[in-house]
Amino acid sequence: MADMVQPDSNSLQILGDDSSVPSSPATVRNDCSITPLTPSPSPRVEVRPRMACPFSVVVAIDFGTTSSGYAFSFTQDSEAIHMMKRWEGGDPGVANQKSPTCLLLTPELRFHSFGFAARDFYHDLDPEEARHWLYFDKFKMKIHSTSDLTMEKELEAVNGRRVRAIEVFAHALRFFREHALKEVKDQSSSVLEGDEIRWVITVPAVWRQPAKQFMREAAYLAGLVSPDSPEQLLIALEPEAASIYCRKLRLHQVLDLSLQPITNGLELDESRPFDSSFRLWRRNTLQGFRYSISHHTLIHKIPSFQQCPVPCFSLPGGPYGAVGVDLAFEAMLCQIFGEDFIQSFKAKRPAAWVDLTIAFEARKRTAAPGRANALNISLPFSFIDYYKRHRGQSVEAALRRSNMNIVKWSSQGMLRLTQEAMNELFQPTIVNIVKHIEELMAKPEVHGVRFLFLVGGFAESPMLQKAVQKSLGQTCRIIIPHDVGLTILKGAVLFGLDPTVVRVRRCPLTYGVGVLNRFIEGRHPRDKLLIKDGREWCTDILDRFVSVDQSVALGEVVRRSYTPARLGQRKIIINIYCSATDDVTYISDPGVRKCGTITLDLPEPLPLPGAVGGAGGGVPERREIRATMQFGDTEIKVTAVDVMSNRSVRASIDFLSN
Repeated sequence: MADMVQPDSNSLQILGDDSSVPSSPATVRNDCSITPLTPSPSPRVEVRPRMACPFSVVVAIDFGTTSSGYAFSFTQDSEAIHMMKRWEGGDPGVANQKSPTCLLLTPELRFHSFGFAARDFYHDLDPEEARHWLYFDKFKMKIHSTSDLTMEKELEAVNGRRVRAIEVFAHALRFFREHALKEVKDQSSSVLEGDEIRWVITVPAVWRQPAKQFMREAAYLAGLVSPDSPEQLLIALEPEAASIYCRKLRLHQVLDLSLQPITNGLELDESRPFDSSFRLWRRNTLQGFRYSISHHTLIHKIPSFQQCPVPCFSLPGGPYGAVGVDLAFEAMLCQIFGEDFIQSFKAKRPAAWVDLTIAFEARKRTAAPGRANALNISLPFSFIDYYKRHRGQSVEAALRRSNMNIVKWSSQGMLRLTQEAMNELFQPTIVNIVKHIEELMAKPEVHGVRFLFLVGGFAESPMLQKAVQKSLGQTCRIIIPHDVGLTILKGAVLFGLDPTVVRVRRCPLTYGVGVLNRFIEGRHPRDKLLIKDGREWCTDILDRFVSVDQSVALGEVVRRSYTPARLGQRKIIINIYCSATDDVTYISDPGVRKCGTITLDLPEPLPLPGAVGGAGGGVPERREIRATMQFGDTEIKVTAVDVMSNRSVRASIDFLSN
């Protein structure tokens, strides 16, 4: 059978217990028994139909960088999306349909509160007592910024104490679970069982597989669903969710920021009023008109929805989002008062530091282009007092010494940020966002996009709206949905009701495994040569499952067959490699890294028909395990079957153990 393998074909692997395809040839030769037996099937096998939603209710949790919330819908009345009720606490005069993403743990590491309740309780603690409590704020993007994310990743509270990140996220999700279940049961006419609820959690599109798996593991730990029922939980990409909702918007539900006529050369009448052109666009989206979305997709004109159905730019968290402005404010404080002082103040007076960030957050929301008067930021008394004791001078003296004329001091104990100061805080983040959108809009694949939707919390900022309108308003209309901060959340509910609404996604990375192929003199390097059983093999060849930017349909699968190295083997472990480019040949090439593992737990093989007695006497010598991997969903999934017996094999994929 080995002679059937062509030199360039993909290969079937034989792996020993707990072994895998390592990244170095020496390890391959010493630790693995891998032999090509038959050509692999086509990498793209079939599209499996999806069943309708089998759940009674869908609950979506929008776990945001700055604020979070939940919404739900009953499948029997899917047109109605129920928003969460008003939260405990909150700011006077503000409709708080979402809560700050902050968590408070007791000194004994037990959950105390989340959101407004956590923020307000922490604010009211005695300063000495507050030093012992653990307050976490805007912690979501910490797991994305970690290059080697594992289940042991820790987060640092404001007071410096560290806790496993998985526990922090689980506490937050458990809080939402309890709130949502109570509200769902209050509005349900029947008793709902746990398996009747589908949960949806939103994540940024820039998150890779480890971060998505981390959020799923946190949901398991929080008790949202059982690991034995993974289909009850969906991971939704924020831009996808927003675009799904935007597709359903009516004219009276959006705000058009554009003041200029459309001048992008479309065949449509450029003088067409906004209302009629928007209605025409909405009808065309249902017919597969061209559309685009930021971060990871560039979609062509096709007859069915690919990736996302409308041009919706959901701004990622971290430096791209409103948190970037917060970081700029902290940098400004360090420039005025000294980085050593700010770090000391955060550690010694953590509650007062939180008060200062809350004061800035409230004023930041009122920043607008052309504002004449300064924004006043209240400094906590403990800040003023601590600085005087720490430095031996007043904060006013520090401002004078810093020569930062754009920040003034008020005798009422306030920093006065001029319009120039606010521009300086906002501009780095806004420039990055506008540049990001401009680069996407300049690509030929999205030529002709007529409507650009801004969504997410930071899209509420007049500073951002004005900058995007100034840059892109000449070529397309800039649209802001009403309740723009809830767009992702509502879209996540719609995604949970029908996960097939996004039919095709583009792969963010190239994925594959390392295999042996027949060695070809002059084509393969000599350092990859492995002689096994008298045959010459080339090691470390990357067998691609999917390639970066490849369009993969929902339900489309990749199949590979594997066989144990020896009889009685109960486990196969296969390393997965990834690359940001497709221009790679070997798993040892620059830019290729091990990113996860597939584990196949093998059942006891069934004896062959007609076998009589003898330990293993009726067991086939070569046992084929066929693994099926699906890349068209928001998460990579794997299943497996024992070909001879047609029995399912327990299969799992892990991106958190590297």
